[in-house]
Amino acid sequence: MPDDTRRSCGAAVLDYTQPIDTGDIPDDGSAFDVIVVGGGPAGSAAAAYNAMNGSKVLLIEKDLWPRDKPCGDAVGGKSLSHAKELGVLDLVDESPHYVVDSIVFGSANGSEVRVMLPKEAYEAQGLQSGYALPRQQFDWLMFYRGQEIVREHGGAVIQGYSVLEVTHEGEGASAQITGVRVKEGGKRGDGPELTFTAPLTIGAGGYNCPVARKITEELHGEPLRDDDHFCGGYREYWEGVEGLDGDIGPIEIHFIDEVLPGYFWLFPVRDGLVNVGIGMLISEQRKQTGMKKSLKKIQQWVIEEHPRFKERFANASMISGSAKGWQLPFGSPRKKAPSFQPRRNAMAGAMTVGDAASLVDPFSGEGVGNALVSAKMTSAHFDRVAHADGFPESAAVAYMTDLWDTLGKELSNSTKLQRMMKWKRLCNYFVKRASKKPEIGEMMSEMIASKETQKVLWNPWFLFKTIVLP
Repeated sequence: MPDDTRRSCGAAVLDYTQPIDTGDIPDDGSAFDVIVVGGGPAGSAAAAYNAMNGSKVLLIEKDLWPRDKPCGDAVGGKSLSHAKELGVLDLVDESPHYVVDSIVFGSANGSEVRVMLPKEAYEAQGLQSGYALPRQQFDWLMFYRGQEIVREHGGAVIQGYSVLEVTHEGEGASAQITGVRVKEGGKRGDGPELTFTAPLTIGAGGYNCPVARKITEELHGEPLRDDDHFCGGYREYWEGVEGLDGDIGPIEIHFIDEVLPGYFWLFPVRDGLVNVGIGMLISEQRKQTGMKKSLKKIQQWVIEEHPRFKERFANASMISGSAKGWQLPFGSPRKKAPSFQPRRNAMAGAMTVGDAASLVDPFSGEGVGNALVSAKMTSAHFDRVAHADGFPESAAVAYMTDLWDTLGKELSNSTKLQRMMKWKRLCNYFVKRASKKPEIGEMMSEMIASKETQKVLWNPWFLFKTIVLP
């Protein structure tokens, strides 16, 4: 990527391409109030919020910073409010980024509608409507600030250590998670093994988080993943894509034949640099045959052959080494959930957050906002004094209930939107009508910011009146 990395922070200078010094490694057998597994935005925020709540926290990251996390790179208002609260927003503002003022939705028949983000709703909170910046950059800033807060409050942070085992006492559903056993460099590394204990272990290790696996598959016999609720994602960085210059403007989401029921996106992240990618439900991707089964091949075809995009990429070039794929666990409600929605994400001794808790928005694919919501929520449900002898099952149930009460309606509505976009004719009609009927665009704009508007959207008479009637 083009190098424009050094930005001032008060008297200091932050360079998010450089390592982060996280201090001394705690002694083997050390005890903490909270252990957080995973140093992405969810883990960094969970560690920071619990530290600020008075807990002695150990934050564990398996990689060494800087590290990349493939993603769409958009950071919305929900994320920015937490970034502001944690002291990260100023660091983002001082780093190169793209200000998102709108979203362009495109349908398979070529219709497009540009939905302006509700600027006033965000400005009232002292925020921009949205940002886009590479996740390597955003995650570095989140981890940098998170580890500062943890260490300022007497905790510890380690990098380059992978979890070998999530330890527990008892059996099955009545077990209690007690901590972790880690090793430098992972199972094949030759570094030391260390064991740490805590009344609470928070899993923030992404879609394959060892804490989430321990809670679901190993101790409760419930599935960690369901391909009907898992999305495959593929991303590349490009320079010179036509129509996406400057440092403020729209991001683009296109529902085109070759990608449905997923979508193709174009997200500028700073002047001249664009995150280009595809997301598709894994269960739907497996129905594809021949050349188009691979997301990489689908994207290559769209860029080189699709009549709406090939000209925009004619003079563009991909950044070498930027192609990466990953998986996203959606927060869409399960029809026959074995216990909690969207899946079990806590138990005695443990909670999970973000992707580890399956909280990615099923329509937009955005996960950072819900990750930060869940991260802060952990600090509200853990009391280091009351839970000194162990985070109880009753508190775990309260967390899971609160989490779904907070995010469930939004995730359910996004699931309906996701399914609607599978119906090509309806998608084409809706986008075409929205492009010609301003009140639909206004409704979509408000829906992005307002949960109340999302509820109204699914009223059948409102839909008929707004979309069907002249």
